Amino acid sequence: MNRRILVLLFSFSLSVSFAQNSPVPLRPKLVVGLVVDQMRWDFLYRYSDRYKADGGFKRLLSQGFSNENTLIPYTPTITSCGHTGIYTGSVPAVHGIAGNTWYQRSLGRVVYCTEDKTVKTVGSSSGAGVMSPRNLLVTTIGDELRLATNFRSKVIGIAIKDRGAILPAGHSANGAYWYDNSSGKWITSSYYCDTLPAWLSAYNDKKVVDKFYQQGWNTLYPLNTYVNSAEDFQPYEGKPLGPEVKGFPYDLKPMIGKNYFAIAETPFGNTMALQVAKEAITAEALGKGIFTDMLTVSLSSTDYIGHTFGPNSVETEDCYLRLDADLGDFLNFLDAKVGKGQYLLFLSADHGVAHVPGFLAEHKIPAGIIDNTNTLANLNTDLYKQFGTAQMASNLLNNQVYLNHKLIDSLKLDLEKITRRVVDFMQGQPGIARAISLENLSQVTLPANIKEMVANGYMPDRSGDVQVVYLPQYMDEGATGTTHGLWNPYDAHIPLVWYGWMIKPGKSNQEVHMTDIAPTIAALLRIQMPNGAVGKPIETVTR
Repeated sequence: MNRRILVLLFSFSLSVSFAQNSPVPLRPKLVVGLVVDQMRWDFLYRYSDRYKADGGFKRLLSQGFSNENTLIPYTPTITSCGHTGIYTGSVPAVHGIAGNTWYQRSLGRVVYCTEDKTVKTVGSSSGAGVMSPRNLLVTTIGDELRLATNFRSKVIGIAIKDRGAILPAGHSANGAYWYDNSSGKWITSSYYCDTLPAWLSAYNDKKVVDKFYQQGWNTLYPLNTYVNSAEDFQPYEGKPLGPEVKGFPYDLKPMIGKNYFAIAETPFGNTMALQVAKEAITAEALGKGIFTDMLTVSLSSTDYIGHTFGPNSVETEDCYLRLDADLGDFLNFLDAKVGKGQYLLFLSADHGVAHVPGFLAEHKIPAGIIDNTNTLANLNTDLYKQFGTAQMASNLLNNQVYLNHKLIDSLKLDLEKITRRVVDFMQGQPGIARAISLENLSQVTLPANIKEMVANGYMPDRSGDVQVVYLPQYMDEGATGTTHGLWNPYDAHIPLVWYGWMIKPGKSNQEVHMTDIAPTIAALLRIQMPNGAVGKPIETVTR
């Protein structure tokens, strides 16, 4: 055997030995998930003429990989379901988070998605911390990362909304932190710890909210340059920052020490969340160990602003321009603190949003408002006339009618007959395209993708009896603002951009799903996907 062959064999055996004795597989130092609450896919491009080259969105799109046709595969398309779907790779029918709230038959009451009366608030005296992930029935990708490293990886969740921090982080997270709008402090739950971390207490002591209120909210650029939006101050917009306020500029000084919720309805709520994320990375030394850590961040102010002012408002445009700058700053921070190319980051959304009906009406586009409270009352009146019993329909939640099974059973009434009557009544209401008995969903003639989305959102103990499908651009909303929750593309088409470690620049219009995100992270990290995952790794990202 000649010398060259011996050298090659020695090199090969050495590399195999090193790989076998290496403490961890080759992985990024840190995984960062950024979920922009209520970000429609088109917002990646709608304001791109004003996104900065050194900001967040253009950098992610030019240096990262964008799955341009990412869809949510279930209804209802709302916050808790979206955050859970991203990090579990699953759907409500499996992971159990059937809405922000749902009526749980086994308990006989309405349940909030992260409620947990067995724990207490840590960080304030309010009840805002009586929360945990106990209602979540499956693992998250963070849980699987912790399992894969024998719990030596750290996983932390951060968001203004409790559900945006808790559900992404999972059951075994080292911490989840959210904003208490009654005190203006960031808090947690005794599910995670008994005392607030010193770094978060120190952040609270800075009274950051009051500083934002002191500066107020004016447009980043001259108001007349916001040509991507309708004119400022429309009659169909809400007035969360004061009943007498008529658009920009917003003087927030009167709220100092009085109204700590209003910060969420300004772009500074996102700024604050990213500040807390930076504090966590530094103090918890995320990305500094030999095992991969994970940070989940939800940016909630886009949702509050979008609900109130709508996607065509100057407020929304200004929020995204400011978010672009905040994201650019955050990427710079990650490059400096963790190392460029050493972290894996994705940006996505929990759902999109519909246009404000009043805005569409101005432009002769069909749209409308449905009053669910009035509809439920009329339904119960109709059922009383038909069956002689009051309050047979107990709730209209998540676009589903919940029947009072306990009452119906006690009176030995025919549930199937009552359900058929509910279907007939609801389908006859203005703005409603279809009403479907969820028990008989398989027998319904409906486009396959819509039927699958309804089925993926159905969990018997936590879902209703009849699914309502609205006409496009119809919604349960008041005279101002807008909402989301339906199967339609404006609610279900979301951004998904990958950036950093092992990500090659590019884009694809191949259809993928929100539920593919966690399996893709699992494939990249070479760990098991979450135990309820129904999604698949995205080949254009993992290849």
